[in-house]
Amino acid sequence: RGLCSQGQFPITQNVTVVEGGAANMTCRVDYNDNTSLQWSNPAQQTLFFGDKKALRDNRIELVRASSQELTIRIGDVSLSDEGQYTCSLFTMPVKTTKAFLTVLGVPGRPEITGFTKPAMEGDVITLMCSTPGSKPAANIRWFRNDKEVQGTKELNATGKSFTVRSSLQFQVDRRDDGVAYTCSVEHVSLSNPYMTTEVLEVHYAPHLEITHSLIIPQEGQYLKLECVSIGNPIPEPVLWSKDGGELPDIERMIVEGRELTITTLNKTDNGTYRCEASNHLGTSSAEYILFVYDPNALGQHGPDHALIGGVVAVVVFITLCLIIVLGRYLARHKGTYLTHEAKGAEDAPDADTAIINAEGNHVHAEEKKEYFI
Repeated sequence: RGLCSQGQFPITQNVTVVEGGAANMTCRVDYNDNTSLQWSNPAQQTLFFGDKKALRDNRIELVRASSQELTIRIGDVSLSDEGQYTCSLFTMPVKTTKAFLTVLGVPGRPEITGFTKPAMEGDVITLMCSTPGSKPAANIRWFRNDKEVQGTKELNATGKSFTVRSSLQFQVDRRDDGVAYTCSVEHVSLSNPYMTTEVLEVHYAPHLEITHSLIIPQEGQYLKLECVSIGNPIPEPVLWSKDGGELPDIERMIVEGRELTITTLNKTDNGTYRCEASNHLGTSSAEYILFVYDPNALGQHGPDHALIGGVVAVVVFITLCLIIVLGRYLARHKGTYLTHEAKGAEDAPDADTAIINAEGNHVHAEEKKEYFI
């Protein structure tokens, strides 16, 4: 009898559904003597009494009705459907059980604003990512390439849902050129985050460097100089000059794009070579000082290197010898000192006599020192 009365209470469970989805609300009893079950909404309007529909709402339909179960389905669920639903068992007195319907608001696809294309190096820009319609409020995360960076979050409630915004402010430099900034929206209603990415384009002034193909240019060789330029837009054209003027020998000094090749080097090629390039943000230049060596003179300098190497080897050898001699001298001196100090103690019949004899030797030694002084 106790089990029967306990079974008379309706059994329900809370339901969570994504906005736009369908929610099944089930109410059942373990024991029933043909007493009717009823579902009502948070406004206490009856939805179904047994298998009879009581509210005109095309979204609500009957799934199963029996003496032990009443299941209804609410389709195209909206945020306004959220709340506490009541299942009633019409015994005397009426017994009720509550079930809460939670409706998740799906966030809208994120959008990034604030990108200026292109941005100029040194500009301070603010990127804004926003997503509307989430419930509970969505979480926005920023990534610079694959590394997470912290933004500033802002929430605005619109009815039961939220519009979430996150801003990211920073000063642009050339390292931001080509960097992908990603806004990621995470929410309990999403199996995978929504993401949107923008790639930043940064314009910056040029920087030039000259690379060279020879370490020691010699007469008769050919030399290739390349003007390596960094800048956006790419600085061009590259202009080559020598000693402040035009290249003097265009037959041997060949310019191809960013490269200057000098064939059959000779002493007249000595001087300062300069490349220069510009974009709309500025001009940059780089210089290379060329000194052409005589191969015969270089050969004469060969023994100098050998001589220097020999001198260094001799110095190292002498230093090692001095260290060894000094080490042996110190070791021998220390051994002699200990031997003299212990003299007179080794023949003593016992420890006390040994100490006295050793002290006596110290006294005699002092007397000797005073005598010689």
